[in-house]
Amino acid sequence: MTKYKYVLFDLDGTLSDPKEGITKSVQYGLEKMGIIETDLDQLTQFIGPPLQETFSKGYGMNDSDTKKTIDYYRERFKKIGMFENKIFPEIPELLNLLSKNYTLIVATSKPTEFSIQILEHFNIAHYFDLIVGSNLDGTRSAKTEIIDYILNNYSKQPLSEFIMIGDRKHDIIGANNTGIDSIAVTYGYGSVEELTEAKPSYIVSEVEEIKIILEVS
Repeated sequence: MTKYKYVLFDLDGTLSDPKEGITKSVQYGLEKMGIIETDLDQLTQFIGPPLQETFSKGYGMNDSDTKKTIDYYRERFKKIGMFENKIFPEIPELLNLLSKNYTLIVATSKPTEFSIQILEHFNIAHYFDLIVGSNLDGTRSAKTEIIDYILNNYSKQPLSEFIMIGDRKHDIIGANNTGIDSIAVTYGYGSVEELTEAKPSYIVSEVEEIKIILEVS
């Protein structure tokens, strides 16, 4: 039996493919700020990292404009965008298998409120013992902070029992910063190069390989 007992999952790009909802909502927010972006593929950079970081770095926005754009983004995302989303086909079976032997937790930079609604919409919320995301005011958005918050909820358990699964470098960096192992998945939105540079404990290209590492079938 594997040494792990607690499995943390990123949401966007790991459990689900949120491309349509996120990119169209980003496009809407940018348009409200007078920025026209016609190529949605250019906006996949927004899948995974905190929005504050991506709007600031990607479009050179100051704090005030970043906040305005996120507010516009959420206008559309709350009504439509969060449901323009697809759970990766193999994920429900994986969660069902893992839930028999592991405590499952969501660790996402998406606001907790939206994350819960999405997981409930796709009928997989019940697999998770805890769902932790960012706060709507933008605090606790870094993956390190989110994982640290989760670990504090299970403070009596050794770090060696935890593993983080995610598709972007932020997931792996967060795991490394908090002293837990990680699985980088390349079927999401992070490149193999990005993920390899972040130094995950494992790197996989498909859900089936997660089953092998965590010894479920």
